Parts: sequence; C-alpha cells; structure tokens
Amino acid sequence: MTIHKEGYTTIAITLLFIFALNAFIDYRFVDLVWLRWFIYIFSFALFLIVLQFFRNPKRTFTANEKQIICPADGKVVVIEETQEDEYFKDRRLQVSIFMSPVNVHINRNPISGVVKFFKYHPGKYLAAWNPKSSTENERTTVVVEHANGTPILFRQIAGALARRIVWYVKEGDVVTQNKEFGFIKFGSRVDLFLPLGTKINLELDQVVKGGITVLGELS
Repeated sequence: MTIHKEGYTTIAITLLFIFALNAFIDYRFVDLVWLRWFIYIFSFALFLIVLQFFRNPKRTFTANEKQIICPADGKVVVIEETQEDEYFKDRRLQVSIFMSPVNVHINRNPISGVVKFFKYHPGKYLAAWNPKSSTENERTTVVVEHANGTPILFRQIAGALARRIVWYVKEGDVVTQNKEFGFIKFGSRVDLFLPLGTKINLELDQVVKGGITVLGELS
C-alpha cells in the first residue's frame, strides 16, 4: 500500500500541527503527566486517521469493454430511474455510491472512451446521502462516450466533510477504464447515469470496490 499524492500536503500539515501541539503541551504542562499522555495518544490516532484516508492500496485491475466498473469504493445507496437535466435531459438509470471517511477515495473511470463533456460546479456541502446533494453540492460532471457510442455520465459530489474535489480529466481526453479520474477528500459520493435498460449487477447497500466491482454491462 502507498499514500496517494493528494495526501502529501494534508499529511505534512497534520504532522506540523501534531509537533506544535505536543511541543506546547510538553512546555506548559510538564507536571500533568495524564494530559501529556492523552495528547500523545490523540496525536497518534489523528495521524493514523489522516494516513489511512489517503491510502492507495495495491490492486490488480482487469479491463473489460463490455462491463461498467464501479468508480469508487463505498456502499450503493441509490439504484433508480430518474431525470438527468444537465446533459442528457431525459430519463436515466441512476446508481449512487456513498464513500465514508474510512473508504479509499480514489475515483476511477468506469469505462474507456472519450470525454465528451466536463463541468465543475461550486455549491453547497449538504450531507452526501441527501437527495439534493446531486444538484446543489459542489460537484463535477463528466460524460465519457464508449467506442460503441454509449455515453455514461458520472458525477463527483462533495459531502458535509468533503471540501475539495480533484479531477484529472477535460473534454477531448481519451480515458482508460480503471485509471484515476479524480479524488474527493473526507467523505463524498459518486453518481452514475446510465441508459435505461442497462443491466445492473449491484444491489442496494452492497459494498463495492473501485476498479474491481462490476457495476453493470454495456448494451
């Protein structure tokens, strides 16, 4: 396992904070042994929490042009037909994956193809499971068209804790299934909008792994 590049700055700031906090406690509260040990334990726990959030576990990926792969680790919270008004402006099958702070937060391309549309939206920070978060929160929208002509829209959505969305794609890019297209810090959600009739291989509340779990099949 390695640490994702998006974590370098946050980890460095965390270490600086821990060093300053412990130095202050050691200087001002020399006689309060219990307080010093409490801060030591707190500092160690904080460092581990931040470190695990930015972990990048080693995985073996297999590309399959007939499959749609889950773009993120987490739990399936939505599988339903809905109206998509930003790009398609018609009915689509929505699949949403909620990422808690303990999940790996790397986002991966669900299919290979060409990026036909990209847009970043500043917005609110509603809880990621709130239905309005899909249209009101800070988010990005990416549409990738498969070689067979099927377009799939996927959307990074910030949550109540997530305060930074990172993306690595732009319109016109040729992307490869399972390669990283972005990262979201500290709790978030990814929505996918698929053609009606797409065969879905997931169930509600199922735990999935990005780049590994097969979400559905391309027609």
